[in-house]
Amino acid sequence: MIIYGLTTCDTCRKASKALEDITFVDVRAEGFPEGVLERAAETFGADLVNRRSATWRNLSEEERALPVVDLIRRHPAVMKRPLIQTGAGLHLGWSPQVREALGV
Repeated sequence: MIIYGLTTCDTCRKASKALEDITFVDVRAEGFPEGVLERAAETFGADLVNRRSATWRNLSEEERALPVVDLIRRHPAVMKRPLIQTGAGLHLGWSPQVREALGV
């Protein structure tokens, strides 16, 4: 299981503590492996962007209009977190539904 997020994100820390046998990838420092962000964008679309974040609020209209993948590559903190990759697929966030799907 791989968690993509930010080491400074409280929600990512909660997910990391609750899950076992994980690999944590800080997307700000390490980026995304080939194809992961594109697959997440196909799966979640615009929901992959956290429009309530301070990062989003500080973006220009031009940046907000970028395709989701390009926007997150430029500003990783705008991604809704965590993005969790399992053998069964991708999960976004740390909602009760995600925790249930992961057996937590």
